[in-house]
Amino acid sequence: MACVDVDSLTQYETDAKRGRAEALYNLGLAYSTGNGVGVDFIAAHKWFNLAAMRGVDAAKSWRAQVASEMLPAQIAEAQRLAREWLSMFH
Repeated sequence: MACVDVDSLTQYETDAKRGRAEALYNLGLAYSTGNGVGVDFIAAHKWFNLAAMRGVDAAKSWRAQVASEMLPAQIAEAQRLAREWLSMFH
């Protein structure tokens, strides 16, 4: 994945709000690798979870990999954030 700039992140967020699975996945990649943002496994898990729900198979593998680095409370927080996001943008 190429370096993600602020404009790309903004576009991913806009596209994610429109339900575009690729944007959800790209946000997960950005947060899991620290590409353009700080590494945030809770945010990464949330985005990968949402992308997986939209049918992105690769997001399932990334979500599992990120989860292996997280505490159960962090996973629960990521899942809560994903549900919250869905209630606003689904």
